[in-house]
Amino acid sequence: MTTPTRKRKLAEEGDAVFDRELDDLPQELRWREWMGRIEAVLFASAAPVGREDLARVVGQGASVEMLIEDIRAELTGRPYELAQVAGGWMFRTRTRFAEAIKVAADLADQSLAFTEMEMGVLCAIAYHQPIDRAGLADIFGKEISRDLLARLRYKDLIASGPRSPRPGAPHTFVTTQTFLVTFDLESLRDLPELELVQHPD
Repeated sequence: MTTPTRKRKLAEEGDAVFDRELDDLPQELRWREWMGRIEAVLFASAAPVGREDLARVVGQGASVEMLIEDIRAELTGRPYELAQVAGGWMFRTRTRFAEAIKVAADLADQSLAFTEMEMGVLCAIAYHQPIDRAGLADIFGKEISRDLLARLRYKDLIASGPRSPRPGAPHTFVTTQTFLVTFDLESLRDLPELELVQHPD
């Protein structure tokens, strides 16, 4: 038996054992259990979890969106919330506690420290992706260093996109799911209008 076949068989066996429907529970307890399962999955994940994955732990007739809404209602007043970002859901602390977290653990500076140039290049990639180094040079009027791009790539905010149609077919750059999560965006459609970014007043 090949490895993919063995994994598929194990997954099928796991689905057969795992009771999604919970038919033996009263409706209210069944709903509470489904809420608990979704919370547990989200709590255990460092990245957004999509609807398809969440639907695997609840009954076929259950609405993931309604379960999410009920969980959100219970989190009212808590220092964390359930946010929809990057095509999925994830727990995050509420923004008003950001300073407290920073003072206590200095976590924010570890991953979100940007120079003005890094932020400018990241914005240019976000709004003009896929874009290659020559395209970035056209925007900034100078070459963008490979080191700067490497730092953004190291933070998992950008990745390689499709080959550019320019001669030599250089790599382009695109933003990542981590970019969406970092800037609290469900998709790139949630980016502010470019005009507002360039002329905030």
